[in-house]
Amino acid sequence: MKIGTKFIHAGVEPDPTTGAIMTPIYQTSTYVQEAPAQHKGYEYARSQNPTRTALETAFAAIENGQFGLAFSSGVAATDAVIKLLQPGDEVIAGNDMYGGSYRLFSKVFEKFGIKFHYINMQDAENIRQYMNDKTKLIWIETPTNPLMNITDIEAVAAIAKSSGVLLCVDNTFASPYLQNPLDLGADIVMHSVTKYIGGHSDVIQGCLVMNNKELKEQLYFIQKSCGAVPGPQDCFLVLRGIKTLHVRMQRHCENGEKVAQFLRNHPKVEKVFWCGFEDHPNFAVAKKQMRGFGGMMSFILKDNSVDAAKKLLSSTKVFALAESLGGVESLINHPASMTHASIPREERIKNGLSDSLIRLSVGIEDVEDIIEDLEQAIAGV
Repeated sequence: MKIGTKFIHAGVEPDPTTGAIMTPIYQTSTYVQEAPAQHKGYEYARSQNPTRTALETAFAAIENGQFGLAFSSGVAATDAVIKLLQPGDEVIAGNDMYGGSYRLFSKVFEKFGIKFHYINMQDAENIRQYMNDKTKLIWIETPTNPLMNITDIEAVAAIAKSSGVLLCVDNTFASPYLQNPLDLGADIVMHSVTKYIGGHSDVIQGCLVMNNKELKEQLYFIQKSCGAVPGPQDCFLVLRGIKTLHVRMQRHCENGEKVAQFLRNHPKVEKVFWCGFEDHPNFAVAKKQMRGFGGMMSFILKDNSVDAAKKLLSSTKVFALAESLGGVESLINHPASMTHASIPREERIKNGLSDSLIRLSVGIEDVEDIIEDLEQAIAGV
């Protein structure tokens, strides 16, 4: 089945009672049982819900996996993965990553005795020097947030498997349309579903997808026991979003390329971070493991001051100044004070995230309007 057809039909079957083409919103907290422990597969809505079941089936299908689990947010899904570990375990993670993941790792789990190493993963071989018998998980984002660095998933998977270490890939920036980490050897794929999969800036959700049944049962136990599950209305919205993921991503990619080229050629722009440039350090890897380069990018102005960046950020009309990404509308963001503010400044600067960096989530509006908006905002700096 081709990818667009799969996205439209994934997880959704006509309702057997009415024939409704969309999965109903099962707005219920509990289910009547015929006798104690005799039920129709559903007992209590924290454990199971038919709308969520359809969505979890869809998650598995679009990531080429066998099992999907839905969570109340991307951070909740990340939290469940780390809860597979024990005090004394170690995690190797990328040094350019979403600030919320860093905050969860450093401020919540480190105090429970889990050690995190934050390293440059643009060369997978850098991982080996941090591997030891306490290493239990490698956590990567690719492309990274916000510097658009690329990690070779297949190469990292080979290193992880040689030591019996789990590999989890945060695939939020790429989406299942552009990249499928399970096919490249990852054990778990995580998404902030809030972003491209939902696609309409109207739902908070996360998911995990995997192939190993034992791993699925461990994560389902955490999901059920800790209770960070989405409601049926949110699941319905995401089922709807998945149906248009392929056409939205096509437009994000088309617009993203044009905006990246516009910015690179602008006399007031110093540098553009976008993984689709042929001179990107890991362009060959990106081209190998991705179907396109997406609509996420960052840039810095030649006037590399925070004041100049803030003036631009407050001057756009099509781009909305807001956190998040991946929606149909274009968003502009200041990572240092917004999405990545929880990372200490010295760490941000060391890893290349300057105070004046501007991040764009290029939407699916007419690209001429997007570029015109950036042109007028940059002209005012």
